[in-house]
Amino acid sequence: MTKKIPAITESEWVVLKVLWEKGPQTANDIISSLPAQTHWNPKTVRTLLDRLTKKEVVGVHKNQRVYTFYPLYSQDECQRDKTKSFVKRFYDGTLKSMLVQFIQEEDLSEEDVKELRSILDKKQNKK
Repeated sequence: MTKKIPAITESEWVVLKVLWEKGPQTANDIISSLPAQTHWNPKTVRTLLDRLTKKEVVGVHKNQRVYTFYPLYSQDECQRDKTKSFVKRFYDGTLKSMLVQFIQEEDLSEEDVKELRSILDKKQNKK
């Protein structure tokens, strides 16, 4: 059984993305790697890192003079968890309803349609 991933806020998600791209990193590395549009001061980033550490989403190497932070879950694991939560909240847990709405609303290229068909065919063949 896999451990349940704690809820991650949008701000925490931004910090995690930096660690997924290149981790482990110091708090200062993370601050300088954040997108310019965040305009967060260093104290805010340290608070977010502290929260992520307390939630056990981020680990800390403390054996060095400067602490380095690293993700305890992969981006894929967190995205899957976030997707399940989203489907449960907005589509009553019915993935099909969500997919139908997205497919009907999106302008899909022929390439997108082929890729989706291929995924569905592989899924059907596994049964």
